[in-house]
Amino acid sequence: MPSYLTPGVYVEEVPSGSGSLSAGATAIAAFVGFTEKAPKDDPSDPDGLKPRLVTNWAQFESLYGGFVPGAMLPHAVYGWFLNGGSVCYIVRIPHNRPSEESGQMALPAADRALGSVLEFESIGPADGITVGVSNGAPIEVEGGDPIPTIDLEVIKDGAVVETYEGLTLSSGDTNIETALAESQFVKVATKVDVTPELDLNLAQPKPGLYPIAPAPREPVEVKAASFAGSETARNGINGLVIADDVTMVMVPDLITAATKEDGSVDLGMWKAVQTAVMNHCEGQANRMAVLDSPPGMSVQQIKEWRSDVAMYDSAFAAFYYPWIKVSNPVPTNGDDEILVPPCGHMAGLWARVDETRGVWKAPANEIVRGALDVELPITKAEQGLLNPIGINCIRPFGTRGIRVWGARTLSSDSDWRYINVRRLFNMIETAIMEGTQFAVFEPNDQKLWEGVKRTVGAFLRGLWRDGALFGATPDQAFFVKCDAENNPPESIDEGKLIVEVGIAPVKPAEFVIFRISQLKDSSA
Repeated sequence: MPSYLTPGVYVEEVPSGSGSLSAGATAIAAFVGFTEKAPKDDPSDPDGLKPRLVTNWAQFESLYGGFVPGAMLPHAVYGWFLNGGSVCYIVRIPHNRPSEESGQMALPAADRALGSVLEFESIGPADGITVGVSNGAPIEVEGGDPIPTIDLEVIKDGAVVETYEGLTLSSGDTNIETALAESQFVKVATKVDVTPELDLNLAQPKPGLYPIAPAPREPVEVKAASFAGSETARNGINGLVIADDVTMVMVPDLITAATKEDGSVDLGMWKAVQTAVMNHCEGQANRMAVLDSPPGMSVQQIKEWRSDVAMYDSAFAAFYYPWIKVSNPVPTNGDDEILVPPCGHMAGLWARVDETRGVWKAPANEIVRGALDVELPITKAEQGLLNPIGINCIRPFGTRGIRVWGARTLSSDSDWRYINVRRLFNMIETAIMEGTQFAVFEPNDQKLWEGVKRTVGAFLRGLWRDGALFGATPDQAFFVKCDAENNPPESIDEGKLIVEVGIAPVKPAEFVIFRISQLKDSSA
């Protein structure tokens, strides 16, 4: 309490006793998988394994590289941005390591018609080695033309480690091959033969910086535990605990790691990784797993696998079938199209629906941008077998395009049957938890109870007006109870403030039924 000792006018700011809640971002994805390269923006994480925030495709390419054979994550991220996603986290899983073989680099001549005049080879792995070439001071020759020279700098990880000046292609002490015999980083693999007819000025190497290309990276076996990662080390799926705002998690490169040498898919690994994703999402209770079906399965096979092998039961996961065909940005063997797992495109579609309609709208009956075709067309009767067990189908509809035709979770609990209901509750619970922090350690009395009721009630009333809650009036749509009945003295003595909230979410019209009958004229 302030002290009033001197006569005068005093102004005091009085807290309102309640706060305001706002819905946070509902569409922030996390992709776990393989990339072309590791980001180098964090010295404390040289391998780039911690989650990194990416907001556009250009930024992803800068940090992680672009499309590369043997990695599905770039295709998923591209589909995410293409379909309406804007913010995502990337969790890189190491799937290769630098080769111990030497790298090579061809140094072009000043006269392009001569092609390469020198070829360098690294001594050991070539990672981070660059050769800088500049014109040196000519060597004067009595009675002849000056001999051109070059200066070389060997650069390792951005720092100059060796310098050579006045080198030539001719024989003698200044010969470049002889001088580089003392180098610890590079050597001359081949060079042009110097003949009297050769104009050394034309054969002179072109100045510039020339990185030595490393040998192809060697593959590393990736197991299910590699995807799961470690919460302590902040890597893999479990490393996403530090990304509080993530609302959906995907592992598009599961197919890359689970494919055996004979081309078959290790379905045991498939189930293990997807189970790890679902466990993570259920543990965080604020995000959902977007799961891909194993490729190449018929409708009967995917039904049997889902029911008899996978046996998933989770309100925090959605399952999509089949895979989709997209344009191949890196054609191999003349393939202009490539099959990709749909998770990235589905997550982007979720984000688009959230932006245009709201998280309470079922992410279905929407166009899949970038999809050219589906792996397997599905009939209405075939979907009748898959929809009841939570497999959301992606189907072509002629002139209506390729659309998502399902919005179910993998839960056996009818309360959490639909994706939009689970995601709406995730959003509301997160908003309430973050927006009522003002109540912690406040006096637990009627004033606090009323303040919390006003705060939560105003937020839910706004959602009802936006169409997120079912009911003709706010009283039908929700209730907030916080009074002496649910906060008895013994509960107060334990330091607890208990608030009961009831919500009537809108649910999708999954089956639209028109009952049509024939009317007969009965006037006669």
